[in-house]
Amino acid sequence: MTEQPVPAVHFATSLVPHRSLSPAGFRWLIRAAIVANLAIGLPMLVFGAWPVLGFMGLDIWLLWFLFKRSYLDARRSETLLLTDRELIIDRVAPDGEREQHRLDAYWLRVELLGDSERLVVTSRGNRAVIGRFLAPAERERVAEQLKAALAEMRAPRYAHDWGSQP
Repeated sequence: MTEQPVPAVHFATSLVPHRSLSPAGFRWLIRAAIVANLAIGLPMLVFGAWPVLGFMGLDIWLLWFLFKRSYLDARRSETLLLTDRELIIDRVAPDGEREQHRLDAYWLRVELLGDSERLVVTSRGNRAVIGRFLAPAERERVAEQLKAALAEMRAPRYAHDWGSQP
């Protein structure tokens, strides 16, 4: 039985959404918002404007909900692996669902569409959009790195013994 040679990896990266606020920073933000709302809401309660305190509580709940939703969305990721044969795109959704695309590396074309709005890879009629959650500058960087890896992979490599002749 013959063993298949392991294809060489020319490019590998993992793409994840950027979140500028850490979980500890999120806790401090919520605490600060609660303190600020209490500083305004309690005097309003004393003056008889009790609905203000309720709306400020709703404000805190909405802030908490939107940040939690953002952190849930941050669990998505994409892994790109370019070998001699194919580009493997492995996607993980926020709910943990996995999706995999395999595109032939020989026919692979990398395109940035709409002023870096979308990064599309195409091969033999199949296409996939990469890094929807990335900023335009990050999409451009990934496109440049992937194009460079493709160019290096497609460049012919010759082993010459020119220096060994007398």
